Amino acid sequence: MRIDIISVLPELMESPFQTSILKRAVDKGIVEVHFHQLRDWSQGKHRQIDDMPYGGGAGMVMMVEPLDKCITQLKSQRDYDEVIYLTPDGQTLKQSIANHLSIQQNLIFLCGHYKGIDQRVRELHITKEISIGDYVLTGGELAACVLADSIIRLVPGVLNDEQSALSDSFQDNLLAPPIYTRPEEYKGLKVPAILLSGHTAKIEDWRHEQAVQITSDKRPDLLD
Repeated sequence: MRIDIISVLPELMESPFQTSILKRAVDKGIVEVHFHQLRDWSQGKHRQIDDMPYGGGAGMVMMVEPLDKCITQLKSQRDYDEVIYLTPDGQTLKQSIANHLSIQQNLIFLCGHYKGIDQRVRELHITKEISIGDYVLTGGELAACVLADSIIRLVPGVLNDEQSALSDSFQDNLLAPPIYTRPEEYKGLKVPAILLSGHTAKIEDWRHEQAVQITSDKRPDLLD
């Protein structure tokens, strides 16, 4: 998998990919992540990439020309499965979206800034718009890191135990059941006996029942 991330602040995203699971994925050669400074496609000594909105109003708008040039150049080098714009008015990120994107080969992430991007960029290039929640960030860089993490961990070979990802919350529209490890008792709190029984089928039934109950209590909307 290859992910190209277009940003005016690419240095903001470098650290997450230099540690833990994301670094392992890159080091193994399973995933390539490339950052692109949008100003490299701008013109003039000030490397301008934003301007005032037509019709007036507060804030600045990311200009169509540098974005079009950047994306067009990337597209000339390979075929992309999706060109994704990280924006508050996009489709809310869910596990099913991460699952779908994890089996793609080439992705572009566009990090928005200011009041957003010129609408013509959306019409020319964007195939999917994703939001990580109903709130506004300073820019799309942190959202891009969240999206990348949710996708990369699902790519085969990234996690040591690939079955672990399949039992995560939301994979089957249920929250995860309670989990325990040693010791068996701590401050009077004991691990449920069923988990110590060795009866795999009964344990799985218990976990499913617990997951349904927890989802019903915390996120009943998922059951709908």
